[in-house]
Amino acid sequence: MRRLKALLIKEFLQMRRDRLTLVMMLGLPVIQLLLFGFAINTDVKHLPTIVFDQSLQQDSRDLFSSLEASEYFDIKYVAKNFQEVNEAVDSGKAKVGIIIPPDFSESLKHGRKATAQVIVDATDSMAASSAISAAQLIGQIKSQEILLQKIQGYSGHSTEKPYDIRIRPWYNPDFVSAYYMVPGIMGVILTMTMVMITSMAIVRERERGTLEQLIVTPMKNWELMLGKIIPYSIVGYVQVTVALLVGILVFDLPIRGSIALLYGLTSLFIIASLALGLLISTVTKTQMQAMQLSFFVFLPSILLSGFMFPREAMPLFFNILGCLLPLTFYLQILRGILLKGVGISVLWPQIMALIIFIMITLTISIKKFQKKVA
Repeated sequence: MRRLKALLIKEFLQMRRDRLTLVMMLGLPVIQLLLFGFAINTDVKHLPTIVFDQSLQQDSRDLFSSLEASEYFDIKYVAKNFQEVNEAVDSGKAKVGIIIPPDFSESLKHGRKATAQVIVDATDSMAASSAISAAQLIGQIKSQEILLQKIQGYSGHSTEKPYDIRIRPWYNPDFVSAYYMVPGIMGVILTMTMVMITSMAIVRERERGTLEQLIVTPMKNWELMLGKIIPYSIVGYVQVTVALLVGILVFDLPIRGSIALLYGLTSLFIIASLALGLLISTVTKTQMQAMQLSFFVFLPSILLSGFMFPREAMPLFFNILGCLLPLTFYLQILRGILLKGVGISVLWPQIMALIIFIMITLTISIKKFQKKVA
């Protein structure tokens, strides 16, 4: 028992000395509970919506009020033409576009079907399904209200529904889950390998003493970091190429945008991920710590970036937290180019976000690395 007691004391003392590991052991379960408890929600509400009302009558305004009252649609934009609806959905500002024709009110008054077109961004099948179900249900409820009024007013009874909600899912009309998941998996694979491998590789060199040998050479710190980044960047491009080929050949993934633009913007994400790996390597002392901290970053990246769960369903705090992760913007770039065929004119906010992340992360990494060298 004495030997066991001595061993237990030794292990607890060693655990106390390794504070980073201890914090992650205690903090990771709490973060997982918070993420799964608050951030993960499959019932997607408050979808940003743009409307194009050509009728401009009370009937169309009543329909919009019913849609907003359901809490599934947040009407944030009012379009003046169809082109504005197209641009809003393409850019991702709006997940739903609702178009009311000029004869909407006249059709209701004369007992004809009043058509309302609901355009849904189907690149996110979960959010699209929520929008479609809610729109169809509201159309049925509004139709029942009018039919009930006709019966009570003895104005005849018709089984034909007055409201005709026509759904148009864009970009993924067949709701193929692979179209949504494959681009996401590409980003997740890059995040996992670039961040974890880079951080562990640099820490491994520090443990072996080879990093100090490089430091005493005439090589500058930024040259040393570039030397570490470039090989893994090439590996990242190989991973993207393999993933694209598998997606095209196996899952019939469409490529509606520019491949050159995709590879060009992928370089930004690779650099951002490598910069994050460098930052992790400057705050960890062992490979185990680097791996644990990488996983600490990796988990929120999966859950908060929109890879598995729509970001529109997340509380505001977790939505903002997701904006601090480079994977969030890269997934928007991937799905925008592959599924929507958009270009730089639409993706410039995501591009700027990645550039800012790179500048901040690399600056902090270089400064912390210089302090360690000193």
